[in-house]
Amino acid sequence: MKKVLSVILSLAMLISVMMLASCTETGEETTAEANSTAAETAAETEPEAAPEQIRVFTLMGPTGMGMAKLISDDKNGVSKQDYTFTVASAPDQITAEVIKGSFEIAAVPVNLASVLYNKTEGKIKLAGVNTLGVLYVLENGNTINSAADLKGKTIYATGQGSNPEYTLRYILSKNNIDPDKDVTIEYLAEHAELATQMVAGSVTLGMLPEPNVTSVMVQNGDVRIALDLSKEWKEVSGTELVQGCIIVSAEFAEKYPAALQTFLEEYKASVDFVNSSIDEASALIEEAGIVPKAAIAKKAIPNCNIVLMTGEAMKEPVSAMLNVLYEAEAKSVGGKLPDEGFYYTGK
Repeated sequence: MKKVLSVILSLAMLISVMMLASCTETGEETTAEANSTAAETAAETEPEAAPEQIRVFTLMGPTGMGMAKLISDDKNGVSKQDYTFTVASAPDQITAEVIKGSFEIAAVPVNLASVLYNKTEGKIKLAGVNTLGVLYVLENGNTINSAADLKGKTIYATGQGSNPEYTLRYILSKNNIDPDKDVTIEYLAEHAELATQMVAGSVTLGMLPEPNVTSVMVQNGDVRIALDLSKEWKEVSGTELVQGCIIVSAEFAEKYPAALQTFLEEYKASVDFVNSSIDEASALIEEAGIVPKAAIAKKAIPNCNIVLMTGEAMKEPVSAMLNVLYEAEAKSVGGKLPDEGFYYTGK
């Protein structure tokens, strides 16, 4: 009997040990599985740091000038991220790439940003303002000292059907000048064409953007800046004149917010360098092909209002500008004003 009891007790102890081991193993497996699942979930939700290459498009002229130092840093391998920069001569070249989705970041005119937002059904976002007003009225003479003085004059200009035309018409209207009756506006197709005529003296009153303004004044010492349209705009609207901006792919902004933030930080540093180290920046601007000659870039930079406004600070001036354009010609902003989804604020 004792032997039977001994055997039973031994079997009971053996079963207990086996059950304990089984529970331990199961617990370890469950914990391991939980840890693995948590890691996978974290990997899925945590944004990736940056893609291998960030494609950045920018324009020749003021819209691209603030990018010069960052372009140089990337070329020399000292930027924080790897970029592929393309400097385009016309907005149409950038538009095609944006519509195809072959970009991450681009610098474009502010009205084009709205057009692209509407055209792509929200696949791009506005990440910042990079250029304020660059339009000036030039005169070979001394008859224009206020916007009111433009009444009865013939003004030569460029940019018909785009920002320059609507900006000029808005300023004239707000100064009680009917742009269709009280002045004559003659539009030329190219900035260079008008600049050449002003240098030659065949045109005495014209509206041009930088750096064409500087180019004319360097070549013809009798030409002066009669009106700074940025100041005129602010006087009648209460907001800054906004002409250039940074747009980003909505997919890029969502998937790589850290990379976008790093770009904005590097771009801000580039803008600050261009505005504060004009001699060095001018050489970089010429090297990047943004302005043909460093000497022209050097004189133009102070008049180009190169900035970086992001977040809530950019909304009011951009909204005001787009409203003016929409009221003047709805198609200039893509047929309708963009909704709140247009603005990337990093939230």
